[in-house]
Amino acid sequence: MKRSTILVNTALVVGAIMVLFPLVWMVSVSFMPRGVASTYPPPFLPPEPTLDNYRELFTRHAAGRYMLNSTIVAALATAIAVVLNTMAGYAFAKLRFVGRERVFQLLLGALVIPGQVTMIPLFAIVKSLGLVSTYGGVIIPTMASVFGIFLVRQYALSLPDELLEAARIDGASEWRIFRSVVVPLLKPILITLGILTFLATWNDFMWPLIVLTEQKLHTLPVALAGLSREHVQDNELMMAGAVITIVPVLVLFLALQRYYIAGILAGSVKG
Repeated sequence: MKRSTILVNTALVVGAIMVLFPLVWMVSVSFMPRGVASTYPPPFLPPEPTLDNYRELFTRHAAGRYMLNSTIVAALATAIAVVLNTMAGYAFAKLRFVGRERVFQLLLGALVIPGQVTMIPLFAIVKSLGLVSTYGGVIIPTMASVFGIFLVRQYALSLPDELLEAARIDGASEWRIFRSVVVPLLKPILITLGILTFLATWNDFMWPLIVLTEQKLHTLPVALAGLSREHVQDNELMMAGAVITIVPVLVLFLALQRYYIAGILAGSVKG
């Protein structure tokens, strides 16, 4: 084996260990009895594994309710965002209308505006609509994104115009073409967009914290932050909360990983 290959593989192994160690430690601590992780030196593996931390989360701290809130918000936001971004991205890629390029350039310009800058006017709009402390107040701002439109557009540019023209000659309507021809061809990028949207919505902390004023509507990241203030010294309980926050999105990502990678690689070379 070449020396360069050995060095590269060694660097990759070291990097993987550095990335995975905090996650493994988090899971290990979540199974430790209360106070064990605070001893010195702390054990790497739980001496007496226990599920007490998880039981406390779901029985005393309503973790099941917060997980349901996160699931509802993330699932609805992802479904709506995929539909709207797909329609808009396809329109900017393949449909001709007045001002198409100018409008798209304006949308791209919006990418440089930090999201924190828009939170105050966005909250004012949500409040005027009466959506404060509702699922809708969290979902509406995520229904369409410039990045999502851009991602779909770049992929849709690769679709052959001849295929769409052939469908039109056969008498298919634009909606039929979009539904039966375009959407199946966009499957890799749609899955990628869905994963990115779900992850972003599930892990979002700031916007749900601002909009969801009622505790019963809090999502997992917001609830975990509130729990950490009450149990600042309870490392084992906090790690258990982090595990139930991370595991669902981690499982989703691993299950759809091959589609995600294919979509990202394809989208990076289109257009």
